[in-house]
Amino acid sequence: MIKLNRIDLAILEELQKDGKLSNVDLATRIGLSESACLRRVKNLQDKGAITHYAAHLNAAAVGLPGTVFVRVSLEKQQEEKLNTFEEAVKHVPEVMECYLMGGDVDYMIRVVVSDAPDYERVHNILTRLPGVDRVHSSFALRTVLKRTRLPINID
Repeated sequence: MIKLNRIDLAILEELQKDGKLSNVDLATRIGLSESACLRRVKNLQDKGAITHYAAHLNAAAVGLPGTVFVRVSLEKQQEEKLNTFEEAVKHVPEVMECYLMGGDVDYMIRVVVSDAPDYERVHNILTRLPGVDRVHSSFALRTVLKRTRLPINID
């Protein structure tokens, strides 16, 4: 865990709200000089607190309105088998997130698709990944809540 003080946390909170903030505007909001603010942001990047900057897209607007949660069980849970599966799943562009799980399945995956036939295509890719034994899919009917901001406690 990275040791962060109140100013670091305030910077992170502001950048989560608007990653396009200029250093001048960020410094003003935080109450720092521009040079001090720039140093702190660079330090947060160097320490890995800030991993990257990105634009959040509307999946439906770009033709990917479907979200499918896929639970994958492997034939064996040996480290080599896990590593092989993890490397292979990284090459499926529709896979947005993949988590190694504890419990009744080995991986939980979030996939984006255009429709049910598109998911059938992706499903065929997933079932052919190395070591896959079973795949269980659940289609999201509607997004109720989707956050991208982490809950940072500044106080």
